[in-house]
Amino acid sequence: SFSSSVAEAASAPTRVVITFGSFGEMETALFVAQDQGFFAKHHLDVKLVRVSGPVALAALAGGDSQFYWGAATGATLGAVAGGLDVLFVASLIHKLEGVIVVSPAIKSPMDLRGMTIGVQSIGGGTWMRTMLALNHWGLDPKRDNIRFRIIGDEAALAQAIAARIIDGCYLGYTFGALVERQGVRVLADLAKLNIPYQNTALLGQRRFVYSSPDIVERVLRALVETVSFILESTNKAAVMKSLAKGLRLPRLEDASEGYERVINLYERRIYPNVEGIRSTIGLLGTTNENIRRLKAEDLIDDRFVKKLEQEGGF
Repeated sequence: SFSSSVAEAASAPTRVVITFGSFGEMETALFVAQDQGFFAKHHLDVKLVRVSGPVALAALAGGDSQFYWGAATGATLGAVAGGLDVLFVASLIHKLEGVIVVSPAIKSPMDLRGMTIGVQSIGGGTWMRTMLALNHWGLDPKRDNIRFRIIGDEAALAQAIAARIIDGCYLGYTFGALVERQGVRVLADLAKLNIPYQNTALLGQRRFVYSSPDIVERVLRALVETVSFILESTNKAAVMKSLAKGLRLPRLEDASEGYERVINLYERRIYPNVEGIRSTIGLLGTTNENIRRLKAEDLIDDRFVKKLEQEGGF
């Protein structure tokens, strides 16, 4: 009957598309929220779609997705400088993480001069993390003749460094541990360098965030509960299972390195990281006037997170 179909429509979960570009342990929360039913609990039917950063940003601009799970990369800030009106509404990781891996002959950061470093794309997350590390070490790709070579995602980069096609690259901890077993050297654990960075975050178009605050709030509630679940040590087996499945790892134990890192990187206080966004604007702004004009404060909306904190969500 008509009335029952109306009631059914009213009770159908809200359809939400979240795109993500990176493919490593940082995505653990998305996999776990889906597998453990935290999205469903908040009456959300979430579809996770993995695409490249530029495609994700285009989907956000066109309204094909509601959220982008990404970071303050060159691609993201470039799109914002070009007119994409987005807001960071939450952040799960507030600093740089992952490892710079190199061929065994390279012993110190200074040995990277004249070498070829693999990246996923110029301006993307892998490139951004590499640049922030080089910057931290006082290296300049132009001056020090460091060449970037576009290889592909982390799985492809791991294969390229293991096969010595490149001299070094950035990898997340899961793939970093896999190549280390193949004789590749870990030059640095970036988390230990404490470089501020707006890492894994949730972004939405400003007009969507303003017009659908209820959806934003429900997604963030689900994420806060997911992070609590992940950080609870009794849930380790379930979290590892989701991580292995999400990253399509051949063996469950291949997820152990990623799991150990995530529980040290994820923050319960999921506030967007203004200082991290500012440091990226500073780095990219030296060569891009439009990015240089951006103000980090204008790119965040933390009222949802504030509300959750006041309610005792974390």
